[in-house]
Amino acid sequence: MSEGAARPRPAWVMPALRAGRVRPVVTAPDPVLATCGERVDPRDPVIVQLGADLFATQADSPGCVGLAAQQVGIAAQVFSVDVTGHAKTRTCHGRFVLCNTEVVAASRRERGREGCLSVPDLTGDVARARRLTVRGQLPVSGEWVELQTDGFEAVALQHEIDHTQGLIFLDRVAGPGAVHPRRTYL
Repeated sequence: MSEGAARPRPAWVMPALRAGRVRPVVTAPDPVLATCGERVDPRDPVIVQLGADLFATQADSPGCVGLAAQQVGIAAQVFSVDVTGHAKTRTCHGRFVLCNTEVVAASRRERGREGCLSVPDLTGDVARARRLTVRGQLPVSGEWVELQTDGFEAVALQHEIDHTQGLIFLDRVAGPGAVHPRRTYL
């Protein structure tokens, strides 16, 4: 977590998951990235394993703060997020997986630069809410939880929710001049 980032005490706890395996990351223009995910039963052992695999794949991808099922080739409403340690993080709920997630409230839209493992050569300017409340289900228990966040974590959540709905950030860029080649830093 970045210095000064707040870790709220959620009313819920992310269930422990077994170790996952690293899966290959799908890149555009693979059709699964444009496929709206099916709602899932978060208690299904296959979905629980998918959550563990998302964690493993995310951990194996430097700089990755979120990963959706579509990015590993599965059209399902499941994603992982962990913005711990990112320099832009203000609020951080740690590492978690959510299923069947819906935006409950969103405000304070601002434009910011986004990138994506599934679009490795480009970044884009996207307007996203900077205050966000979402509702989703935890894997293993199926418990419905509500998460309130802001700043970078709010942007990461919206980016991953978009993936579960068959959208990538290029579908939301703020105009034709808002797509940029990704810069590589040594």
